[in-house]
Amino acid sequence: MVGAGAGRAIDPHLLSNVAARVRAASADYDPPDFAETPSPDAALFLCAIDHRTGYRGPHEVDGDGPFEGSELLWALGCSAERRRPGTLGAAALGTVTEGEVEKIFRAGDEKVAGAAERARLWRDLASGLNGAYDGEAGDLIAAAGSRLGGSDGLIERLADMEAYADPLAKKAFLFAKIAERRGWLEVSDSESWEVCADNVLMRLALRSGLVEPAPVGELRAATRAALKQLARESGLSPPLLDDLLWELGRGDPDLLGTAGGADLREPPRLPGMLWY
Repeated sequence: MVGAGAGRAIDPHLLSNVAARVRAASADYDPPDFAETPSPDAALFLCAIDHRTGYRGPHEVDGDGPFEGSELLWALGCSAERRRPGTLGAAALGTVTEGEVEKIFRAGDEKVAGAAERARLWRDLASGLNGAYDGEAGDLIAAAGSRLGGSDGLIERLADMEAYADPLAKKAFLFAKIAERRGWLEVSDSESWEVCADNVLMRLALRSGLVEPAPVGELRAATRAALKQLARESGLSPPLLDDLLWELGRGDPDLLGTAGGADLREPPRLPGMLWY
């Protein structure tokens, strides 16, 4: 069994078996193109608050769906931006209130969880964008050139804003992935890609035996490292592997197999952690 620490070697036989499962799953897999995301600004501000939504059930949005959880949050946000372009931009969100966030993300009789915190993160992000990038996500992308990594790359630039301050850059890599798929970003340092290690991917890694149980911070780092090894072994890029595991693994926790003695529990959630 592999240790939980990031960077530890995985048993080659286990890694080979899991990679075979991934390649088989990828044969008929069509990754999302994020065409529904109307602009770089919308993507940047939605990624910033893409954490536990609190929605209890599925809802349709503009006749599409039904959507649940994170997908519902995105559908509602994109719908608001399409109805009124600029809704999800720094100029509009610099003074956004809790009530305005609740209005954007209301689904039937349900409110999004933590609207006050989401509004605060949006105000901070708008301030950072206005201060350094003329209020435009496109200018932020341009300033990074084609680099993800390094002190001047996109990931470190995003880390200056609180919503993207996660040391494992889960939301930052999500934004980068969307920007690349939409043609807003070209990445020259593809070796800098990482998966977004959320609860779905941690659960898959635990059940397959790629990682061992550990405190959630260590587990996230170990999952990211293990899945980067898996990406190399399977011949898939980390962003593509990330999408495949998240989309298919939500409904199939044994997608990568279940190793004997593996931890089958849901990884723990920490109060106040916005990057899970």
